[in-house]
Amino acid sequence: MRNKRLLTTAAVIFAAAVIFLVIMRSQRVGSSVPAGAKIAAAVPVTVATVKSGDLDDYLNAIGTVTPLNTVTVVSRVSGQIMQVYFKEGQNVQKGQLLVQIDPRPYDVQYQQALGTLEHDTATLRNDILNLARDRELFKQNVIAAETLDTQQAAVAQDRGLLVTDKANVDNAKLQLTYSRVTAPLTGRIGLRMVDPGNIIQANSTQGIAVITQLQPISVVVSISEDNLEDVLAAMKLHDLPALAYDREFKKQLASGSLMALDNEIDTTTGTLKLKAIFPNENELLYPDQFVNVKLLVQTLHDQLLVPQVAIQRSAQGTFVYVVGANQTVDVHAVKLGYSQADIVAVTSGLNVGDVVVTDGVDRLQQGSLVAIRSPSTNAPTSSPVAVNSHQ
Repeated sequence: MRNKRLLTTAAVIFAAAVIFLVIMRSQRVGSSVPAGAKIAAAVPVTVATVKSGDLDDYLNAIGTVTPLNTVTVVSRVSGQIMQVYFKEGQNVQKGQLLVQIDPRPYDVQYQQALGTLEHDTATLRNDILNLARDRELFKQNVIAAETLDTQQAAVAQDRGLLVTDKANVDNAKLQLTYSRVTAPLTGRIGLRMVDPGNIIQANSTQGIAVITQLQPISVVVSISEDNLEDVLAAMKLHDLPALAYDREFKKQLASGSLMALDNEIDTTTGTLKLKAIFPNENELLYPDQFVNVKLLVQTLHDQLLVPQVAIQRSAQGTFVYVVGANQTVDVHAVKLGYSQADIVAVTSGLNVGDVVVTDGVDRLQQGSLVAIRSPSTNAPTSSPVAVNSHQ
């Protein structure tokens, strides 16, 4: 009996152990089954809504800021510099006094010329009186015709001499005026090349300073001859707006318009020079500065706009993932139009209001369930968007 009870107890313990092992194995097997095999997991994505808007089609080019006018200020007379009236780097106005050269020698010459003019004027008056008397005497047969002719010639010579004297007065007055060196144009004056007290020579190549016009200012760019047709077509319709950006293409410096085209294409490079003019109110454009310029060639209206990040590419072409009402995605093949860094126009495959996936596409396929995280901050709007379709 005792042995029978022991066998029964052992059998119960063994059975309990087997049942425990089976339960534990079932739990482990159940936990190792992928969740996607039971319920499809939603892929978190970011989306954007397709909207209709206008695209500004720009032609991009690299240009150099070029002043419309640059003048080296030189003295037209020689002499000692008595006073300098400008500060280096300041803006000066046309006609503003810059330098005073010692005027005394030129004032003396002016006074001498005036004196000569007065002397010769008196001589002319006297000769005219003598001519009148000689005419009366000739009528009375008192003097010969030769004497009258001589007196008439003297008056004519006096008149010619007065013309010369007046020219000498004007020249002396002009030289005196030149002793005051003034700004020939409005602009910014550079560093001074001469110091007060020094003797300066007339028309010296060294000059006194350089004045550069900053307002307005131009930018010279070169475009490919392939883009010439588009530019000429746009010029017939309207003035071409131009935007100037810094070298990194991040900050807009000024806005203006196309001013002129060169009259020939450079055969060595296949490019044509264009000049755009900018008011430059803030003087952010500086001579010889390298800038990026965007010329507005055309504006495309009623375009379907989506972020570039929504566009996917495969061997079959371009496509996007469109989120449906049941929160699953459908693959839509699309055709692309003009584009820029972050915006692209879609010509077919989408409609206004479609919701496209912009982030999280690497885990998607046809019919995938998605969970929308938040609207994309890069979603296009209906306002005009700048497009860089020409490079």
